Amino acid sequence: MSVPCFVRMVARSFAGGSKLFRPAVLCSCKDTVTRKMSSRRQTDHLERTANVHRDMELFPARVSEIIKESDTVKRLRLEVPHPDFSFRAGQWVDFFLPGVETVGGFSICSNPGLLQREGVIELAVKYTHHPPAHWIHTKCSVDSQVAVRVGGNFFFDPQPSDPVVDLLLIAGGVGINPLYSILLHAADLLRHADGHRYTPGHTHLCYSAKNTKELLFKNTIVDICHERPDSFSCDFHVTQQSSDIEQELQPYTISGRISEEELQRYVDSERTLCYLCGPPPMIEKVSSDLQRIGLPENRILFEKWW
Repeated sequence: MSVPCFVRMVARSFAGGSKLFRPAVLCSCKDTVTRKMSSRRQTDHLERTANVHRDMELFPARVSEIIKESDTVKRLRLEVPHPDFSFRAGQWVDFFLPGVETVGGFSICSNPGLLQREGVIELAVKYTHHPPAHWIHTKCSVDSQVAVRVGGNFFFDPQPSDPVVDLLLIAGGVGINPLYSILLHAADLLRHADGHRYTPGHTHLCYSAKNTKELLFKNTIVDICHERPDSFSCDFHVTQQSSDIEQELQPYTISGRISEEELQRYVDSERTLCYLCGPPPMIEKVSSDLQRIGLPENRILFEKWW
């Protein structure tokens, strides 16, 4: 397997054992994780995740497709051919780019099943002036060579003997990325359910964005809910919609923020497991609302994007 020169150089540069890259004990997915979407210095993502578990091996990847997900978001499809590469639904990657010193940090939006079937992962990246995101939107092309390393304590990776839970996924903006991965993973588990695999309970997604144009993956989300209405449901929340809501989205779309009353319909204090990802103010409010209506704090898992 041919490894791009810059990947070998990056791997050597971290082989000295920098404190930012020491192996960490794998923590429970119940840990709180806070990361920043953009940074002023190249080490911000690495510093903020220094105590978070990450795999130590760096894997070469090739950009095989670039998809315009919205006016401001591009979705990269990356081929990662190495057989040892794996991840859990909800995790992120350290993203190394040729000619860019700053290391990016992006949640994987695809599910582990896609990697197993096709050897690819997907990242949905919003345009910013942060060097990795800027490179993706201005310089990245099909066949670009990059490198990735998996990390993160925020994931859904149930084992066959685990108790059945109902998933409540709550996303704000591009915080949808890891939750979309979890949603797809839950759908995969149900499609291939048998006596030897975990079968999840009901999954409900609450997804808030400024308008329907900024709702990423909305068509696939609706398709999943149509395919298995007994197992999946969703509500899209729009806070600054200025045009008519598309007809196909109207049954799922609510104007305004996610309310405590809505959450109450999907909370069972003993059965619900909630994953939250979005801006810190939203996380703090929704987490407070969930606890007020009776969901124990240890059943609320979240990752903040700054």
